Amino acid sequence: MPEATRQLAEAEISGLNVRSRDGDKLGHVKSLLVDKESGQAVYAVLSLGGFLGLNKSYYPVPFHVLVYGLPEDDYVLTLDRRLLEGGPSWSSNPPDFDQAYADRVTSYYRSAPQV
Repeated sequence: MPEATRQLAEAEISGLNVRSRDGDKLGHVKSLLVDKESGQAVYAVLSLGGFLGLNKSYYPVPFHVLVYGLPEDDYVLTLDRRLLEGGPSWSSNPPDFDQAYADRVTSYYRSAPQV
């Protein structure tokens, strides 16, 4: 299905931790955005930082930048954390994850150097 016509559904997730390539704990997967037609995860929304539920930041990333880490039963972010922190994000008011926002996320990670 062409990217421009993809319909996404959000699935809330709990218990999927995310760590850096160096093994540092970054946060967890808050939700997955799933292509309604194929059923495949297309984007993951990562929740980083915060204390007792406050001051968290959310970062949508293409799902393919995460790799399942079997020994730790978590996901490993294949990007440099600085690249992630420079990308699209929000802290309190989530954007509408419409096609324009999805294109912005995809464009950022395609044009960003893979460090």
